[in-house]
Amino acid sequence: MMDIRTYLSQGKPLLFDGAMGTYFAAHPGRAEERCERANLTRPEEILRIHRAYLQAGCRAIKTNTFAISGDLSDGNDETACDIVNAACRLARQAAQPYGAYVFADLGPAPRDHSRAPADLYQTQAQWFLEQGVTHFLVETLSGDEGLPELAGWLKGKNPDAFLMVSFAVDHSGMTSAGRLGSELYRFASELAGVDAVGFNCVSGPRHLLKYIQTLELSDKPLTVMPNAGYPTVLGRRTVFGGQPDYFAGQIAQIVQAGASIVGGCCGTTPEHIAQTAQALKEPLPKCTVSAPKKLLKPAANASNSLWEKLEAGKRVIAVELDPPVDDDSAGFWEGVQALRGSGADAVTIADCPIGRPRADSSLLACKIKRDIGIEPLPHMTCRDRNLNATKALLLGLSMEGVHNVLVVTGDPIPTEDRNEVKSVFNFNSRKLARFVHMLNENTLRTPFRIYGALNLNARNFDVELRRAQEKEACGVSGFLTQPVLSAEALDNLKLAHKTLRGKILGGIFPVVSHRNACFLNNEISGMRVCDEIIHLYEGKDRDAAEALAVTVSTAIAKEIFPYTDGYYLMTPFRRVALMEHIIQNIQQSCIS
Repeated sequence: MMDIRTYLSQGKPLLFDGAMGTYFAAHPGRAEERCERANLTRPEEILRIHRAYLQAGCRAIKTNTFAISGDLSDGNDETACDIVNAACRLARQAAQPYGAYVFADLGPAPRDHSRAPADLYQTQAQWFLEQGVTHFLVETLSGDEGLPELAGWLKGKNPDAFLMVSFAVDHSGMTSAGRLGSELYRFASELAGVDAVGFNCVSGPRHLLKYIQTLELSDKPLTVMPNAGYPTVLGRRTVFGGQPDYFAGQIAQIVQAGASIVGGCCGTTPEHIAQTAQALKEPLPKCTVSAPKKLLKPAANASNSLWEKLEAGKRVIAVELDPPVDDDSAGFWEGVQALRGSGADAVTIADCPIGRPRADSSLLACKIKRDIGIEPLPHMTCRDRNLNATKALLLGLSMEGVHNVLVVTGDPIPTEDRNEVKSVFNFNSRKLARFVHMLNENTLRTPFRIYGALNLNARNFDVELRRAQEKEACGVSGFLTQPVLSAEALDNLKLAHKTLRGKILGGIFPVVSHRNACFLNNEISGMRVCDEIIHLYEGKDRDAAEALAVTVSTAIAKEIFPYTDGYYLMTPFRRVALMEHIIQNIQQSCIS
């Protein structure tokens, strides 16, 4: 058989097979059966599907092992290895009469697996090598975890091995993990051990055609294997409606746009591949056309007074006000108006704190921007929204002129609610920051200023500080800290000031009673109130405690002044009048 590199160097596209999983599941009674297990339980059926694609005209087939790295990587290596061995035997048996290439097919390693992706991929790649398979496809990836290690390891085991890497992007070019496909493509193209790079799944052929036309292609072969189209659900079945002749025509254009390796993913059938083989019989002239880069005009509402002040070296005051728990918002708006009148530069709004539902922080932020004119800083958690919902919300915020956002992982759903309310947590705060940063770079006319949380009371602050540096690498420009209510928190703030590049708004929480101090110290995650402050409140009535809160908060503001770029004040129990006193004191003693 001709070496695959020699084949590709001749300029003729290499046509792969189509889907195994959706084609297998389309037969009656098989929707619930994993097609990979059918290598052992229904080998004749898998062999029949391989042969159907080869008879249709493909020159390369994938082993029926896509889920080995995912759903079937449950720790039972013996069963998984048996599946791989059977899959290799069946694929080789089908391919041999046609002189077709056999590729080991590895799907994405699960994010929550007990084993690292690199370890998982290498273990499974070893099984394929032992079966004599030296061509590999790692496909439908949303990130690059484990790829550098696999590429280096594989070429160390067999320098002639051929490794193809394929990412799954939606029509906007984003993966499900919030990564930008163009960055992943560039990264994988630069890995010495990767031989071909491209895209598959999620998108239909037209969208992938349009997408690759926006890329600066590398000198490595480009692989594109789209879905047949976009699915619909009929009853309990997922159905793809894309017509084979249309698919074939789009693949021909994809080849003209620069792809050397093509095939089909979900919803494609032997008929799709047969039509594609026919469309590719005649040489196709290359007509790579890059879409013009968008020259986005800044939005009319592009001002960001909070960031402009920080950039100018002016000290700012941001005040957090809890969102309403019901639709009676009069008190909230009165509070925002009062804070604006007292000289606050921004109002921050928590996103369903402690996992309890409140009025949406982003909707409140839009109304604050429109009706009151002070800069809002909505918090955005990873708890309640997937990638689509997050992007939609960010686009809406940008349209409304809200250009600051605090990204946080989010408090967990309370235990008693978890049977009815499910968390999402598609990503953590660092990945969310990176996603917003990529929107800034590629989609938005006016960028968001991304803020992150910094817990000065973390038990292991070295770890917290490293995470903060990772957040900066992901696009975070500033940090809002947990309250400074102890000497340890102050020391950690000093270290953060030395270490981080971003702006720091030092956290101040006015303790309003002895009971409040004890509660914060013992029951609220991320809070630490020193004994000295707790003792100060013993025996104080409400008025005396509030006066003490003003004094203590002002003293803390003075103490943290050299290590911050501004203040992040947290309003206790909606006591806005108390915050007005503290703001006035800070302005007189720390800012003016």
